[in-house]
Amino acid sequence: MENIKILAKNPTANHNYSIESTLEAGIVLTGTEIKSIRNGKANIKDTYVNIKDGEVFVYGMHISPYEFGNIYNKDPLRTRKLLLNKREINRLYGMIKQKGISIVPIQMYMKGNKVKLELGIGKGKKLFDKREDIAKKDAEMRMKKALKNKKEMF
Repeated sequence: MENIKILAKNPTANHNYSIESTLEAGIVLTGTEIKSIRNGKANIKDTYVNIKDGEVFVYGMHISPYEFGNIYNKDPLRTRKLLLNKREINRLYGMIKQKGISIVPIQMYMKGNKVKLELGIGKGKKLFDKREDIAKKDAEMRMKKALKNKKEMF
């Protein structure tokens, strides 16, 4: 198994979407962007994925300019192409044509010396679904706290 180092996570992905499946994709980046990502200067919080002309692109990914990159730095919010094979792109295209299905970046990580993006395929949650999730997490936290207090008493 290759060494995986997580570089950035999307904290709102699991909150706003019920993820049904995941997919790994490579990203087309420049040299200064790679150096900036290795320094932890990437943010995928407000990103989304779309398919255009048979190619997959990620929008809204912010990679800060590399401090020592001078003229080779690119626009921090530029659209970046994702690397997937044709079968995967066709499957994704068929899925997003269904009502309510979205492709959301979940996390960015280094696999070996390559930067990969984990994509989540799922439906957007309604407000009541989000409230249910918050209530479940709160109940679990209270149970853990009660068990911990009970153990401390004995």
